[in-house]
Amino acid sequence: MRLTILGSGTNIHPTRAAAGYLVTTDHTLLLDFGPRTLSNLIKTGVNRHQVTHILFSHFHADHFSDFITFFFDALIYTKHGGGRRPDLTLIGPRGTKPLLQSIMATFPSFASPPFRVLIKEVTTRPFHIGETRITPRPVVHVPDLNCVGYRIEYKRKTLVYSGDAQYCDSLVRLCHDADVAVLDCSFPATKPGPVHMHAGQCGQVAQEAGVGRLVLSHFYPVAERYDVKAQAAEHFDGVITKGKDRLTIKL
Repeated sequence: MRLTILGSGTNIHPTRAAAGYLVTTDHTLLLDFGPRTLSNLIKTGVNRHQVTHILFSHFHADHFSDFITFFFDALIYTKHGGGRRPDLTLIGPRGTKPLLQSIMATFPSFASPPFRVLIKEVTTRPFHIGETRITPRPVVHVPDLNCVGYRIEYKRKTLVYSGDAQYCDSLVRLCHDADVAVLDCSFPATKPGPVHMHAGQCGQVAQEAGVGRLVLSHFYPVAERYDVKAQAAEHFDGVITKGKDRLTIKL
């Protein structure tokens, strides 16, 4: 399994793209698709027209908006550029179907693409994409919004992605004994903010879950002014990586 961070920041960040992650197993998967992550996907050299599955943690714009550009590009490529692409499966928490179906029905030219688009909602039941096992689990973020994290298992390696999350028991359980956990580190521990974890809480989750390697990501600009890695290390005695755009980690 290989993880490439496409975006380690948030909606508007001076030096980082927003949330997006490329995971390569026996399939090419995307976890979230925030602004400016499409450009970083292209820079990886991966053929964007061969991406078959996109998994959304939730639908705040900083985790979603580049999907619009990606999908329109796929339409131009297949309708007018002579290209072909495989079916595209879009996966997310409850509420995914009505939102995406509305986009497909109302955005100009989005209806009737020349490839099949499958939309699936998930809660807690594990599922497989080829030989890759994926377990979703609801996490706490903001009221009245369904949000999930994902546990991805392939060839005895486990990667967990929190999406946006506060510290919660469900996230700790999702991360249990994971080789790598990519966690929402929006704020420094000394300047905590609402509805996201700070660096100390990321370390706490990793320690309680027995994670092998903690990857801090999804930084708000304020997090750049503090040593969030050291703050996480006050609670976690394992390996800590401060995420950055286009960083690749092999599991």
